[in-house]
Amino acid sequence: MLWDWKSWEGLSAKHVKVARASGALAPLSIALNGRGVFAVWCGDAEAAAALIAEYNAVNEAMGIGWFSACGLLHAAYQGRSEALTLMITSATDSAAREMGQGEQFAIWTRAILCNGLGRYGDALEAAERAAYEMKIPNGTGWALPELIEAAVRSRRPELALDAMERLPEHTIAGSDWAEGIEARSRALVTSGGDAEHWYVEAVQRLASTPFQTELARAHLLYGEWLRREGRRVDAREQLVRAHEMFAAMGAEGFADRARNELLATGAKVRKRHADAETLNELTPQEEHVARLARDGRSNVEIGAELFLSVRTVEWHLRKVFMKLGVSSRRDLKHALRARSRPA
Repeated sequence: MLWDWKSWEGLSAKHVKVARASGALAPLSIALNGRGVFAVWCGDAEAAAALIAEYNAVNEAMGIGWFSACGLLHAAYQGRSEALTLMITSATDSAAREMGQGEQFAIWTRAILCNGLGRYGDALEAAERAAYEMKIPNGTGWALPELIEAAVRSRRPELALDAMERLPEHTIAGSDWAEGIEARSRALVTSGGDAEHWYVEAVQRLASTPFQTELARAHLLYGEWLRREGRRVDAREQLVRAHEMFAAMGAEGFADRARNELLATGAKVRKRHADAETLNELTPQEEHVARLARDGRSNVEIGAELFLSVRTVEWHLRKVFMKLGVSSRRDLKHALRARSRPA
């Protein structure tokens, strides 16, 4: 809420450590959820998948019905259209439980997902609801940038300008994260050469934070603007960077959007490696089980950590082997390494 990523990074890590030491699962669930959101925002797909899997395991063991903030944000950046069902279901469930934060989070992440997929009308509708209809601490501050991007792409400049006027009320001066987001948003509503000043500032400020998702989006928007200005060579530089970053973090929707823009500049772009596409089919639970097995954990040890029976662990591993096309634990190291290999 304070746009202070350094404190968030330190406190969220400490929160998980203290919760683990306490042995109490309910506090651990809360800590994992918060740390998972931070990991997703950083574009750390491996850490995010592990935290989401553990969070789901803890909640299942305890029967906790709290919404998965980390799971929703992860799904938004994975960029698959089927995640829309997850977000609608989560919003409905949170509303029924009178958890306003959960409902707002599901609708806000739906805006992110739709912006990545290029479904700007849907993104605009979700972002307006998240920004204006729900009173959640800093929910408006997070939703307005999605609203501005969706409104500009939907050719609704009046909505984008109105949102831009409100955004500074929800950011904090002196935070590279906040000022980078604000600069990126201001570039979208600025015409002529002044827009480039804001894009450059957005890239510089966001590069000073660990939030690779936000930085990659700044490169993407800058590249899209450069292409529309007829500066194809400059556009390719920004779009290649965006595409590489999104592909490395498994953000399929935004990666495809960057790829399409690159193709429009006349560049040739290879599709993602088949291994990476196969890996993306793993559920967070399957991926976490696979990584623990890769690191030498026995089925008994994996089951104890994830609150699963040995038989369930074996079932997950059989599915992992089938999806990755491997036949033993020794092969997992190479197969899982494909996730960090860019296109």
